[in-house]
Amino acid sequence: MRKPLVVGNWKMNTTQEEAAALVSSLVPALEGLSSELDVVVCPPFPWLVEAARALQGSRVGLGAQNMHTEASGAYTGEVSPRMLKGLCQWVLIGQYERRIYFGDKDAIVRRKLQVAQQHGLRPILCVGENADQLDEGVGLYVVAEQLEANLDGVRLDADLVIAYDPVWTTMGLVAPPPLSYAAEMVDHIRQTLSDLFTPGLGSQARVIYGGSVTPRNIAEIAALETIDGVLAGTTSTNAPNFKLFVQAFATRG
Repeated sequence: MRKPLVVGNWKMNTTQEEAAALVSSLVPALEGLSSELDVVVCPPFPWLVEAARALQGSRVGLGAQNMHTEASGAYTGEVSPRMLKGLCQWVLIGQYERRIYFGDKDAIVRRKLQVAQQHGLRPILCVGENADQLDEGVGLYVVAEQLEANLDGVRLDADLVIAYDPVWTTMGLVAPPPLSYAAEMVDHIRQTLSDLFTPGLGSQARVIYGGSVTPRNIAEIAALETIDGVLAGTTSTNAPNFKLFVQAFATRG
């Protein structure tokens, strides 16, 4: 059985005080829940050190929202994997906002994945199609192409985590298809992993859903057995919401 994974990506939200309050409320709220799942929060960079201290000894893991490809150098404003090592356990790679707004092309995403693994970080690779590609019916092709380009030369094993994080949900560009479409895409991701790389990899790797996760749809998402968890965005900055997301997968089965 694959272990469920619930991730909260705070994006560019929270002040220092808000971040501290959120972490301090999450730790007791999640105590006592099943240990048979992983829980991760990804605060903005300025709050990582404080969050790491507050989460020490708790069941909540810490992730970074992004990182640079180089361990050090003259890259003003960037954060390297060497800085994150020992502070975070996880890192988001290829999230759609990074791809769209900051030019993270497939070669950069691939390099970040490789470097994250080299520094002992566990990457969560985000893939997904945009609204035009959804309308054109080429989402399956786009996601398969991303997986092939991004995972070339990356260590592929049961620790691999893929987030199906389509642009069309969180950016509200179109009326989203039903969640059954997400389940079909997750199955497609699993099949692609096995076809392109290692037979059986698709059944081992965790594939989570990152499309507009809310308290209203979390039960329906968790009921889809092919989906191993969620990558929640801004809604995860509300402690009761995030607890609902965790509970939905903690009680699965």
